[in-house]
Amino acid sequence: MVMAAPALEGAAVTALRAVLHRVRQAAEKFGRRADDVRVVAVSKTKPISLIHQVYDAGHRCFGENYLPEDIEWHFVGHLQSNKVKSLLAAVPSLAMVEGVDNEKLANHLDRTVSTLGRKPLNVLVQVNTSGEESKSGVDPSCCVELVKHVKLGCPNLQFSGLMTIGMPDYSSTPENFRTLSNCRTEVCKALGMAENQCELSMGMSGDFEQAIEMGSTNVRIGSTIFGPRDYTGKK
Repeated sequence: MVMAAPALEGAAVTALRAVLHRVRQAAEKFGRRADDVRVVAVSKTKPISLIHQVYDAGHRCFGENYLPEDIEWHFVGHLQSNKVKSLLAAVPSLAMVEGVDNEKLANHLDRTVSTLGRKPLNVLVQVNTSGEESKSGVDPSCCVELVKHVKLGCPNLQFSGLMTIGMPDYSSTPENFRTLSNCRTEVCKALGMAENQCELSMGMSGDFEQAIEMGSTNVRIGSTIFGPRDYTGKK
């Protein structure tokens, strides 16, 4: 097993480069600039040594909800309100929370950022675009009100845009993406924002090229770079 690690790590770097190439091709195909699409390498459950290999290859944006190292992290997934203080205290370089799905969580984040004296924290509002009860996220019909709360009522948070989680097979349908895009249109109209000031975080390993076609500015790539997740030993 020890002998296999270097090969695995090399494969991750190769896979990262292939993903970046595919993102570039997809963006150019649909008349967009590749630099306008952020690739979040979702490293959940992966060893630090593997993450370091991708970091050493020049990549800087990682997604986690176990946050084991001091990199500029994106917290991806459901965050419980009672975990906010420990998360922000433990990860001073946390760059963004993807995503906030209710006012209670937004308020906890806002107060904790203030208490810790951190600079404003970037957040994405999570929208449940698939209607699945198992998924976190605000209903699309309530999206504008939650964004208003974050933007106008939480001075220590920086509203950066909207995000959605894919279907159980880590893919989404065009309708999911279209719903999030429509939410952005409504949010920007209600708050007088330009749409390029509101990110769309949608698209993962199984569907990121389609997400780019439909306007995503932030794609979260996990298994395609790092291989299947292993939750053995995770609580």
